[in-house]
Amino acid sequence: MKNLIRQVGEHRLLIGYSLPLFPQLGRDFFPQVDAGQMRLHVRAPPGTRIEETQRYFAEVESTIRQIVGQDQIDVILDNIGLPYSGINIALSDSATVGAMDGEILISLKEKHSPTAAHVANLRLELPRRFSQLQFFFQPADIVDQVLNFGLPAPIDIRISGPDSDQDYGLAEKITRDISRIPGVVDSHIFQVPDAPALTIDVDRALAQEFGISEDQIVRNVLVTTNSSGQTSPNFWVDPKNGVSYLLAVQSPTYRVDSAQDLWTVPITPAGAKSPQMLMNIAKFGRKRVPIVASQLNIMPVFDVQADVQGRDLASAAADIEKVLASETHKPTIKVTLSGQVETMLESYDGLFSGMAFAVVLVYLILVINFQSWIDPLIVVMALPFALAGVIWMLFLTGTHLSVPALMGALMSLGLATANSILVVTFANQRMEAGDDSGAAALIAGFTRLRPVLMTAGAMIMGMVPMALGVGEGGEQNAPLARAVIGGLLFATFATLIFVPVMYRMLRRRSGSRTNSSVSA
Repeated sequence: MKNLIRQVGEHRLLIGYSLPLFPQLGRDFFPQVDAGQMRLHVRAPPGTRIEETQRYFAEVESTIRQIVGQDQIDVILDNIGLPYSGINIALSDSATVGAMDGEILISLKEKHSPTAAHVANLRLELPRRFSQLQFFFQPADIVDQVLNFGLPAPIDIRISGPDSDQDYGLAEKITRDISRIPGVVDSHIFQVPDAPALTIDVDRALAQEFGISEDQIVRNVLVTTNSSGQTSPNFWVDPKNGVSYLLAVQSPTYRVDSAQDLWTVPITPAGAKSPQMLMNIAKFGRKRVPIVASQLNIMPVFDVQADVQGRDLASAAADIEKVLASETHKPTIKVTLSGQVETMLESYDGLFSGMAFAVVLVYLILVINFQSWIDPLIVVMALPFALAGVIWMLFLTGTHLSVPALMGALMSLGLATANSILVVTFANQRMEAGDDSGAAALIAGFTRLRPVLMTAGAMIMGMVPMALGVGEGGEQNAPLARAVIGGLLFATFATLIFVPVMYRMLRRRSGSRTNSSVSA
């Protein structure tokens, strides 16, 4: 009896030592995949012409080749400025909002160094060499882009309120504060509210005397600076091949190379023969305006976006929550942490709740199957060991907890339950044959040793290649395999040793109570 108590105490100590490791695992939504691709966003000062932006990009590209190494880079592609079609903007997670923006897509060779190391070096060196530019990385592979649900970064802090100036001031402060958090990188504001703009203030009374409306002025200015495709799109269909072509009227760009050239833009009134120059009916000025204006529930909103490096997403989000809680702002301003963090927390709540519900449901089904409350309790006693094995394996391999890891934990729980059912069922058969609880537990452990080891061993050996994370995208499924291997190692030990011990103890107590009630 003392040996049994000692064994039970040792098993409890094993579970107790495993629990403090859980907070140290770190939590991510999904593991990072080394796809050999980098997507660097470069933002020049607002108002930079696209020709100047192109010069910046040429210098940055040359610096990237020096830092990363020409032997590592396969292809570099630069996308500068806004795309022509609005569909490309709507269906993309790009942070490009003007001619001063652009992306550098870098594809590494097949045998390359870890992509994360290259990204860390570029984050460190590029801001030092180009202080006038802003750099931040966006998800390059399709997996991370889908996980962000259309956002350019996994961390998105939304600041919304009725006053745009106050919202932007708070957004700037939050950007500076979260940049000091260890592991938080690429903190920036998505919107650009202070781009230089040329204003045209029309004298409506004077324009009305000439028979000119605001709509006519706007259309003439747009045709001059852009084309008629913005105001009056026209298409011509080639009857030979059926292809439609956009027909647009546009002033030659070399004739409008300064703001003064807009002063002489002719505005022709409807039904009039002599046009009027724009400077006769309007005044020109300059001011700062937002390039892109975002709204949430009809209120202005600014997005502070950031990424993590060398740290799990959940702990970084917890520190960001502390920073947001310490910020003092007006009650009319609402600050919300969203993005991939929000989806991750919801997924974890669902998975943890699902695991707890699965254990309870399995226990109730086993109660119906065994027609007993004790036998199902003995069966599920192996499940804490499976969870402890998952924790230890993830901790020893330096793997963060993630959705695939939790799926692996569910798999190990299912197999541990099946193996425990084998042992308990055979022990019940031996007790029906006349053996006492101790002999039945001992015989069940020895008899079911080979089936349990074969079942668990086959699963473990099958998961080893996946656990190594070899091959392209192997990092995605490695946590699942590691969780299964760790859970089965501990659960198999518990099934063959701890479950028979608990069977002897609980069955002997229940048997003695039954005998005493019968004698009474």
